[in-house]
Amino acid sequence: MFETGIVLSGGGARSIAHLGVLQGLRDMGIRPDAVAGASAGAVLAALCAAGLSPRKILSAVEKSATTGLLNKLFSGSGLFTVDGLNQLFKDTGLPEHFADLKMPLWVAATDIGTSQAVNFSNGLLQPPLIGSCAVPGIFLPVHFQGRYLADGGILNNLPVKEIRTACRFLIGVNVNKFHRGLPRRMSRLQELDRCFQLVLAEQVAASAASCDLYLEPELQRYPMFELKYPDQIFKAGYQAVIKQENLLLNHLYTHVPAG
Repeated sequence: MFETGIVLSGGGARSIAHLGVLQGLRDMGIRPDAVAGASAGAVLAALCAAGLSPRKILSAVEKSATTGLLNKLFSGSGLFTVDGLNQLFKDTGLPEHFADLKMPLWVAATDIGTSQAVNFSNGLLQPPLIGSCAVPGIFLPVHFQGRYLADGGILNNLPVKEIRTACRFLIGVNVNKFHRGLPRRMSRLQELDRCFQLVLAEQVAASAASCDLYLEPELQRYPMFELKYPDQIFKAGYQAVIKQENLLLNHLYTHVPAG
């Protein structure tokens, strides 16, 4: 059994907050032994499992914003596109197989053929990742192993089940915190963002109950569908985990092996 695991929700551009959480943990001397994720969270979890540092991943995203790759990586919908993902995988040297990662990874996707949530943890890595980000109505599902894979967040936006049984201490991070208040005016994308939050709130709350530590960074200022503020989103994730430093360090020191 692994000591510490972390599960990262989907959330479009707001998923950059996951990198801030991972950096905060690293600054405390805590590094996960296993990771899981859905949608954009699955992609960031995979890059983490490949051994890239949170800041290196953030730099890759910021570079995308200044070189024009951002338009491919985050489409007008603000979510990962196939072309953008393939370029990101190439630029970061992401392995092609789960077995070549430095730590276990679970990727959540939705099989729209059987209406079931599915998880992948072995075999080819990149097709499940692309499928996990395939938002229905925006991107075509990915045909893989006889399944038609779509966005993992549809049925399992905080995929805790498999990683929970493998880890003694599980950290869950949700970047779609539900807020009841509404702005006076909402754009069409803000309305769509709100609908996503409403759909996900109940299933994420059920998954959160299985976590030993559950984090919801304050991200209401940052749209799911626009990646204009990567540094601020990263900082929000960092601050969310630093607020739990005492609890996390207590966990770390309590479980340090003797000798």
